Amino acid sequence: MRPQATATVFGCASVLLSYPDREFTSDLAAVQEALERLPGTSARSKLRAVVEWLEAMPVVEAAKTYVDVFDLSRGVCLYLTYYRHGDTRERGMALTALVEAFREAGFGIVPGELPDYLPALLELAATSTAGATVLGEHRMALDALHGALVNANSPYADAVAAVQSVLPGRSRTDREALRRYRTDGPPSERVGLEPFAPPEVLGQGVTMGSTRR
Repeated sequence: MRPQATATVFGCASVLLSYPDREFTSDLAAVQEALERLPGTSARSKLRAVVEWLEAMPVVEAAKTYVDVFDLSRGVCLYLTYYRHGDTRERGMALTALVEAFREAGFGIVPGELPDYLPALLELAATSTAGATVLGEHRMALDALHGALVNANSPYADAVAAVQSVLPGRSRTDREALRRYRTDGPPSERVGLEPFAPPEVLGQGVTMGSTRR
């Protein structure tokens, strides 16, 4: 798939995996229009299936479904560094690196979501080749999230699958990390001291166009 088409997949998935707000109906229409310009790939068909599923619901119902899936379903988490690092100091380092990646791409840091929030990472990937590289570095987390959504019988799994389909293949390190996650879950800090992320990262996110909760 050409870079522009890949960027479209990332941008559409960012919208579909964001919390449905008052503008969500027009956002879905914009996604549908963007999908018309994509070649007939599995990514396009999967994203279109999610659009059609969400369009069939009132926005209020879509918002409730989103909360049920991403806040209440076991193992489903949109904050990607959690899958590899859990609530450990290593996660703090990973979050700091993501903050720098956003800054280098020209996005400011504002109070809000953490920088590993998947819709924000997808938007970064849609606007920057460096962002696409950063997203690819979290392939293991995407695989874990997709598996959790499949287990939850959620159509949101198709949005993640569309992203997976346009990323490079899994590395041996990714496969091993995913195996450990599925066996043991996310790592946890044995000795609790300070928070897992520094103050400049905790409780902050990025200035992006995607929906925020």
